[in-house]
Amino acid sequence: MDEDYGTIKIHLEELMANAGFNKYKLSHKAAMNWNQIDNYCTNTITRLDTFVLCKLCKALDCKIGDLLEYIPPENKK
Repeated sequence: MDEDYGTIKIHLEELMANAGFNKYKLSHKAAMNWNQIDNYCTNTITRLDTFVLCKLCKALDCKIGDLLEYIPPENKK
């Protein structure tokens, strides 16, 4: 987490579980590479791709706010 700006949490695994998808099924439905799905699941991506986010939202029938959460920085003491 960045001390000054916070971070973005990606809730892809939770949404996949609720929709009954595994990474393989989602990669086919969203027309994405399995590794790309895995990187989003593990929060190891460094830049969000809006086209990918649109594909995920469409495949999972969710809103962007369901997929992404902003976590503010902790208060400095």
